Amino acid sequence: MGKGMKAGKRPGGGGQASMQKQMQQMQAMQKRMEELQASLDEQEVTATAGGGAVSVTVNGKRELTGIKIQPEAVDSEDVEMLQDLIIAAVNEGLRQIEELSSAEMGKITGGLGIPGL
Repeated sequence: MGKGMKAGKRPGGGGQASMQKQMQQMQAMQKRMEELQASLDEQEVTATAGGGAVSVTVNGKRELTGIKIQPEAVDSEDVEMLQDLIIAAVNEGLRQIEELSSAEMGKITGGLGIPGL
């Protein structure tokens, strides 16, 4: 019997079952993540800027799906302000949907430290 080998023990014998169990757990987590991503894609958030002068809706796919501009926000003498409000509202909507996505994915990954999730 070789050095470090104990009688009745085969190399890799118990590790193979453990590896198979880990693979099944990873596959189950991947399936849950895919289902969650599909659910998140359907979510929408609405963000506003300028005290509600501009509001935008962003979905989980990070697509702008709606925009509302109050008439008082439209000033032909100050187009730059309206542009800034739109940018601020869109960026806030994207931030909110990213935060929602990260929080939900974190529930599944449970601190595994997976980059990008």
